[in-house]
Amino acid sequence: MRWDHLRLDGDEGPARPLIERGAVARTFDTPEFRGMTFYEVRARTVVNKVPEASRVPFRWTINPYRGCTHACNYCFARKSHEYLDLDAGADFDSRIVVKVNAAERVRAELAAPRWRGEHIAMGTNVDCYQRAEGRYRLMPGIIAALAEAANPFSILTKGSLILRDLPLLREAAARTQVGTAVSVGSLDRDLGRAVEPGAPPPRRRLEVCAALNEAGIGCGVLMGPVLPYLSDSPAQLEAAVRQIADAGATSVSAITLHLRPGAREWFLSWLREHHPELVVPYARLYRGGAYAPRDYQERIARRVGDLAAKYGVGGRAAHRPARTPPPPSPPPRPQQIALL
Repeated sequence: MRWDHLRLDGDEGPARPLIERGAVARTFDTPEFRGMTFYEVRARTVVNKVPEASRVPFRWTINPYRGCTHACNYCFARKSHEYLDLDAGADFDSRIVVKVNAAERVRAELAAPRWRGEHIAMGTNVDCYQRAEGRYRLMPGIIAALAEAANPFSILTKGSLILRDLPLLREAAARTQVGTAVSVGSLDRDLGRAVEPGAPPPRRRLEVCAALNEAGIGCGVLMGPVLPYLSDSPAQLEAAVRQIADAGATSVSAITLHLRPGAREWFLSWLREHHPELVVPYARLYRGGAYAPRDYQERIARRVGDLAAKYGVGGRAAHRPARTPPPPSPPPRPQQIALL
């Protein structure tokens, strides 16, 4: 069963969905967590192999959380909540699975004889530095375990909490390859507040990028997703890339919105409420499925690439330790990654 690795330790018998297997449910009466439920589980595995069919430039991931308090209404990972007998909409934003033994499992799995020290990507499904990380503090232990094993890794995030772990990242970069990237689809604060209500503002993420680079941790920017008709005008793209260059990003790449089942319904519901005039244009653009037409994707990627060259993205980045590379290049076909 695809979620069998999330069963509680000691549970026997046929596998059932996680939420039905007695996970410890907690609520916190604080403003930032009001209305949210956290399901604490002891996962059996945390270092997970990416399916062969996935078009991503890495084979292994660590995701200490399921669901995300950033509440990005376009997040492709929404569908995965349905496998936990939760819905892909409000439940994904407010009912968060927390793998409380993540650091312990990472240390054990990296020590296994079969492990070959391959690159591990984090933040590729839901954000490992989402708001819940401020309470559960899973990432310091995970980073320490990776550093102890001298195992290369990268982190993609929208969260500013990554700066809390800057000393650990610097220690890790002295021992292995460490790459970071922030996800910033648009610099429009109002749009960001509307489509990513739980995430830090876009300019705050660029401040994170600048701080990481100043500290010697190479940080690029994933410009994703670019939203058709909302953040894809030439002026918007140029303004974004110019500010990304000013932040000292080591790289920038654009990914156009794609709408898989789960995310598609949730995003289009938001679109009907906030931009009803765009419902028909979106229906036309995405009539072929989850992806916008290839020529549209390529046009956006090409324009961002040209702007990156114009503004010298990477040219003003801070000096980084020799063993610290930029984050992995994006896949050949534009993909949306969770966001960060």
